Amino acid sequence: MTEPTTASTDPSSAGNGAPTPPNSAEKHGFQAEVRELLKLMIHSLYSHREIFLRELISNASDANDKLRFLALAQPDLMAGEAELKVWVDYDAAKGTLSIRDNGIGMTREEAIAHLGTIAKSGTGEFFKRLTGDQQKDSQLIGQFGVGFYSAFIVADEVEVFTRKAGEPASAGVRWASKADGDFTIETSPREERGTMVVLHLKDDAKDFADGWRLRSLVRRYSDHIAFPVLMRKEGEASLDWEPANQGQALWTRPRSEVTDDEYKEFYRHVAHDFADPLAWSHNKVEGKREYTSLLYIPGRAPFDLYQRDASRGLKLYVRRVFIMDDAEQFLPMYLRFMRGVLDSNDLPLNVSRELLQKDAEVEAMRAALTKRALDLLARLAKDEPEKYAAFWKEFGPVLKEGTGEDPSNRDKILPLLRFASTHEESDEPKTTLAEYIARMKTGQDRIYYLIADTVTAARGSPYLEQLRAKGVEVLLLADRVDEWMMGHLREFEGKRFKDAARGDLELGGLEGEADKAAAEAALKDAEPLLKRLKDALGERVSEVKVSTRLADSPACLVLDEGDVGAQMRRILAAAGQPVPEAQPALEVNAGHPLLRRLEATPDGEGFNDLALLVFDQAKLAESGSVANPGEFVRRLNRLLGQLMTPGG
Repeated sequence: MTEPTTASTDPSSAGNGAPTPPNSAEKHGFQAEVRELLKLMIHSLYSHREIFLRELISNASDANDKLRFLALAQPDLMAGEAELKVWVDYDAAKGTLSIRDNGIGMTREEAIAHLGTIAKSGTGEFFKRLTGDQQKDSQLIGQFGVGFYSAFIVADEVEVFTRKAGEPASAGVRWASKADGDFTIETSPREERGTMVVLHLKDDAKDFADGWRLRSLVRRYSDHIAFPVLMRKEGEASLDWEPANQGQALWTRPRSEVTDDEYKEFYRHVAHDFADPLAWSHNKVEGKREYTSLLYIPGRAPFDLYQRDASRGLKLYVRRVFIMDDAEQFLPMYLRFMRGVLDSNDLPLNVSRELLQKDAEVEAMRAALTKRALDLLARLAKDEPEKYAAFWKEFGPVLKEGTGEDPSNRDKILPLLRFASTHEESDEPKTTLAEYIARMKTGQDRIYYLIADTVTAARGSPYLEQLRAKGVEVLLLADRVDEWMMGHLREFEGKRFKDAARGDLELGGLEGEADKAAAEAALKDAEPLLKRLKDALGERVSEVKVSTRLADSPACLVLDEGDVGAQMRRILAAAGQPVPEAQPALEVNAGHPLLRRLEATPDGEGFNDLALLVFDQAKLAESGSVANPGEFVRRLNRLLGQLMTPGG
């Protein structure tokens, strides 16, 4: 291959590296989000300015990867330049810097689409995440697909010269912008395929046109790139090029030869994340099947974590040939936050998504990688609990999905779960199931839990009164996925899970003979009142009975074990789904003053009003709302008025 000359690599030098453009220039306005982003780049983000070089070299590497993959089916695309590389060049006198690749390149239409708009749905979320802290905000670059625009942190004008692989030289394109709200696009014949980005550096960024600094940045940020990153040898007008990086895929190197800093920097390249990962696992499998995996646990959740149709998965290579960015088949959905690389020796080079969905090798690798990811989480939880707490805060609800989606690994997932608990004053989820069992009371044979909209609401729920009085710990769940998750869990280490708000409380050995005798006596005394309440409430409740749950509150509503809970009913309603009907039982605290007042009230409108008030109070405690708020308020006001009337 013939290396490019100075002119072809840096258009700011003689002739700008491209023939004079024909009269085909068009001016286009940037997408509104891009204009806002460019304003931010120019005026705000000055911390970590050097990240622009990482982003542009990563883009060049991706372009080479895509060409190498397409060339498997179309070898002619590689004609003329069989070896894929990245070139970094500069001209200190002119204050320019260029990054070139000989990868896939772009057509005129693609240049307009890719460089004039941000198609990724997270653009709005990018701006929402901005904090005003320049250092923190600069770390968002890349996470939302805005890496190219980081060039404007250091450049007051950017030119892009590109030609799509397989297209004739006459199909070359020049794109240019000064970040003033517009960009120009014109035909510009170009001999080399691929893309060259030319930065006209700002006065306060001319120090980036320095060979020593650029080499140090390439080694720092792009040493892991699987293609040579070439720079001119030091010397006056040197025409010789030499690698500035190792040019070896990091995952192919022995673990003992890779430093923690190199692992972290490679993660930033793979995940487009400026923050460090929490942990990683690098493994090479040999034997019946051969592959290398490098898995990372990110330090923070991406903006689209809960969009289950968002892109996810590992970067897939076959015998070091890039195949696809988001190979989702190798990890289950509940591990969609994992990032990394998989390089297989067993899959065919012309692998397709259809093949990946059916191949037995893929299923075996998926099972092994899932186990490895869960083992990595288990090690993090055991050895670095503070980091695991940070992981749980970001990804805990997603990991919970695995309890229902992956029964074969449920026993590995359960010890990884963390819960808020009545044992802890903090609402942060810290308690493990093993810790709960170790603290169980003598005679207790159930793991009690309660689901509510918030941990604070759960902590103050009347369903906990009797359990709290007996010193029994209760797990407090408030994530949207919790009711669904608990529907798939039966037991842990021989102890069954029990919802404190459903069915019989199942106190078992926690209930002594004296408790049972008192309950029987209370039931016998309250039977007439229970019948009157059922007649007044009618079909609103399935039955009225004396409660074993309550100690301070007058009443609560209790669903059957198989009924859909209040949290799930709200989720279904919000999604426009049909909500199954549920007819709860009303449990009353027969010794409560309100119930005694009710017992002394003769049948009639006054009794019915008070009975409905007790029911609505219980409804508020269960679901946070009543069926008819206006009628509830009018009824409450009538009763308050009676109480304020002398002799009322």
